Amino acid sequence: MLLLLQSAPLLLLLALLLSGRAGPVGACLAALAAALPAIALTLPEAAALPGFLARELVRGAYLAAQPMAVLLGGLLFHAAVTRLAPADAAAHPATPRRVFAATLLGGAFVESVTGFAVGAVFALASLRRMGLSGAPAGALALLALVLVPWGGLGPGTALGAALIGEPAQRVALATAWPSAAWMLCLAPVLWRVSAAAGVPVPGPERLRQLGLMTVVAALLLAANLFLPFEAAGIIATGLPLLWVLWRLDPPQGPEGWRRAATALAPWAGLTLALLLARSWQGAPAIRPFPDLPALPATHVAVVLCCVSAVLLALRAPGALPAAGGALFRARRPALAMLLYVLLGRLLAGAGVAAALAGAAAQALGPFAAYALPPLGLVSGLVTGSNVGSNAALMPVQVALGQAAGLTSVQAAGLHNFAGSAGAGLSFAVTAMIAALLADGTRPARFWRLLAPALAAVLLIGWGILALEAGAGKG
Repeated sequence: MLLLLQSAPLLLLLALLLSGRAGPVGACLAALAAALPAIALTLPEAAALPGFLARELVRGAYLAAQPMAVLLGGLLFHAAVTRLAPADAAAHPATPRRVFAATLLGGAFVESVTGFAVGAVFALASLRRMGLSGAPAGALALLALVLVPWGGLGPGTALGAALIGEPAQRVALATAWPSAAWMLCLAPVLWRVSAAAGVPVPGPERLRQLGLMTVVAALLLAANLFLPFEAAGIIATGLPLLWVLWRLDPPQGPEGWRRAATALAPWAGLTLALLLARSWQGAPAIRPFPDLPALPATHVAVVLCCVSAVLLALRAPGALPAAGGALFRARRPALAMLLYVLLGRLLAGAGVAAALAGAAAQALGPFAAYALPPLGLVSGLVTGSNVGSNAALMPVQVALGQAAGLTSVQAAGLHNFAGSAGAGLSFAVTAMIAALLADGTRPARFWRLLAPALAAVLLIGWGILALEAGAGKG
C-alpha cells in the first residue's frame, strides 16, 4: 500500500501529461497534492509533516531560483544579441544543415557554456527564426541538451563525484563513453523530427551529419581524457560548430569578416566571462543551506545578467522595453520550473525517491543492476537537472552498482549519463519549452517525437552493464 502511495504522484503526473488532460502547471499541482499522503507516511514521524514541508519548500525555492535566474539571464542575453544584429540581416530559411547547426551543435554549445537548459532556449529561438514552430520545433530544440553532464561547466557532475568521494575527472570520463554512443543515436532521431517539421534530410546530408557527430563524440572523449572535464563540452561542440557556420555562410570580403566577427563577439565574450568566473576560486557566495549548492558571485546567472546588461547598454535606446519583454516571456516557464523543482525536492527530501529505487532493486533480485539506467532516467525526468538527479539518487545508485560488481566510478558514470539524459527531457524542461512556444503544445508531444532517444538511453545503459559484467567475469 505504501509503495502505491509513493508512486502515485509520478503516475498521476505522467497520466495527466501524456493524456493531455492538464497542462504542465496543472499536472504538477495535482502531483504535489498527491505527494502529501506519501510524504506523510514515508517520514519517520507523521507529526513532522508541517515542519518538513515548510523546510523543504524553502529549500526547493532556493534550488529553483538558480535555474530560473539562468533562464532569465539567457532570455536577456538573447534579446541583447538580437538587438545588436544588423538591421538588414535576413532570416535564413530552414535547411537540414541549419537545423543541425542550431540544435546538436549550436544549442549543445550554448548548454555547455551556460547549463540549466538555456541551450534549448537558444536552439528554439534559432528554429523559430527559420519559420519552424509547434511540437517538432520544441522537440528539435530539446535535442540540444545532449551534453547536460558538462552543461554550465559541469557542476552536477562535480557534485555527484563529491557525494561518493571520487575524482570528478574520472566520473566525467565514465560518463563520456555512454554519452558519445548516445550522440550517434541522436542523429537519426534528429532526421525523424526534422522530417516531421517539414525539413527532410537527404541521404548525403545524413552521412555528413553522422560524420560530424562522430567528430563531436571523439572530441568529447579526448577532452575528458587529456583536459579539465569542465571544458569538454565547449571544445567538443565549439570546434565543429565553427566549421559548420563557416561552411554555411563563408565571409565575403572585409565587410563579411566584420559581420562575422560582430556576430561571434557576444558569444566569445560570454564564454570568456564564464571561464574567468569559474577560475575565481573562493568568490563571495550565499549559502543558506550547508548541504545545497552555494550561490556565488560568479554564478552563471550573475555572469549572464552582467554580460547582457553590457550588451543592452551598447544600444541604449529601446533597451528597457527589450529587457521587459524578456522578463515577460520568462514568467510562464519560470513558474513551471519552480513547481517541478519543488516536487522533485519534496519527493527526494522525504525519501520517497530512494524508497522507490530500493523497492525496484529488491523486486529485480539478481538483475537489480539493470534497474540502474531506468532509475537514473526517472530521477532526471522528475528533478529536472543533473544536480538534482545526482543529489537525489547518486549514493543509492552507486550502492546498487557495487552490489552487482561495478566500481563506484562505473556506476556513477552510468547514473550521471542516464540522469542527465532524463533531465534534458524532464517534466520541468519540457514544460518550459512548451510555455515558450505558447501555441498550446503539450509536453507529451515532445516525448512521443523523442521516444527513440529515451529508448536509446536505456539500451546503451543496459549494453554497458552487460559488457562490464562480462569483463568482470572474465
